[in-house]
Amino acid sequence: MIASLLSGVGAASNAGLNSTLALIILALADRLTTRIDLASPYSWISSTAGIVVILLLMPIELIADKLPGIDALSDRVHTVIRPLVGGFIAMAIASQPGGINVWVAGVLGLAVAAGVHWYKMKSRPVVTAASNGVANPFLSIAEDLAVIAGTVVSIFVPWGAIPVMAILLWLVYRFTERMKRGGFRIEALLGVKPKV
Repeated sequence: MIASLLSGVGAASNAGLNSTLALIILALADRLTTRIDLASPYSWISSTAGIVVILLLMPIELIADKLPGIDALSDRVHTVIRPLVGGFIAMAIASQPGGINVWVAGVLGLAVAAGVHWYKMKSRPVVTAASNGVANPFLSIAEDLAVIAGTVVSIFVPWGAIPVMAILLWLVYRFTERMKRGGFRIEALLGVKPKV
């Protein structure tokens, strides 16, 4: 029961950064492994149609997040989507035998994903302003890697989710802070003149 909670909330937190990446990892884990066996109605995401829909939506979120200005719009649109996907992921994982109540898991997943998304939405404009947008793709790639690692660990090693999520969140925080302070160094490296 505790492992289900850790797995669900850990995977849901990643949806706060990138909902489609976290969702596709869960869908593929259900489809390709015996570690996850999602119950109905959650199992539709691992159907061929479900995977195709997620894969069609994924480039929209992945590309938009790397473009300055567009990323802010994407974050506003995803203010509703990411927490809902986080709740869905937590509920889906809790639906397995031995899981906690799906509604409790859903509320926890929604809250955690909303908190992670809120931090991302508040920190990204600061990074954009400090670096004139040059740091955005780098930060976005770091977030994507954190989502992949965090979701995989949450699903396959639930007890490892606590330290791994703490480390990944700390790394994203440090990277964000470094981008805020070091934006002009990145611009100099890339030969971009800072706006005055």
